[in-house]
Amino acid sequence: MRLPLLALLLLAACAAPSVEQIKRPPAVFPPLARDAARILPERRFTSVDYLIVDKSERLMVAYAAGQPVKAWRGLQFGDAPQGHKQFEGDERTPEGRYVIEGRNPGSAFHLSLKVSYPNAEDRAFAAQYGRSPGGDIFLHGQPNGLSYGRVPGDWTDGCIALSNDEIEELWRIVPDGAVIEIRP
Repeated sequence: MRLPLLALLLLAACAAPSVEQIKRPPAVFPPLARDAARILPERRFTSVDYLIVDKSERLMVAYAAGQPVKAWRGLQFGDAPQGHKQFEGDERTPEGRYVIEGRNPGSAFHLSLKVSYPNAEDRAFAAQYGRSPGGDIFLHGQPNGLSYGRVPGDWTDGCIALSNDEIEELWRIVPDGAVIEIRP
């Protein structure tokens, strides 16, 4: 009786990881936040499945199959970049785990990828105060018609802005359904 049980336990230990385990990036992220451009190895990839945004570092790292493959620095946020978005008009960028749920090629900004904010928790929090959580949070480029490279500083209403070249790259490699985790 013990031998079959032992064999079953050994087989279970060798089971393939779940989809969640594969999609989740490594728990150790702070070293990437400090030196992502320097330590990221060259990896071939055509799409990514997970994005981590580190607001304090103004950094986004893309993962493909659990491995970091690309980093972008100098992200721009809402006019009030610290803290989690709670209400419409607070000009904060949300924090938490969301997904890319669509794209807008006709955006007022150079391309945009929609973030699934607000989630059920965000809506419930705002409802406690009789307020709207807001919405329309995107990763996007600079305003259309901008005659120079970037608007200076934090200027969005809660979105995450990149250069136009950067959002074009994201447009190509980030599919709808990719997870985006936004950290403080």
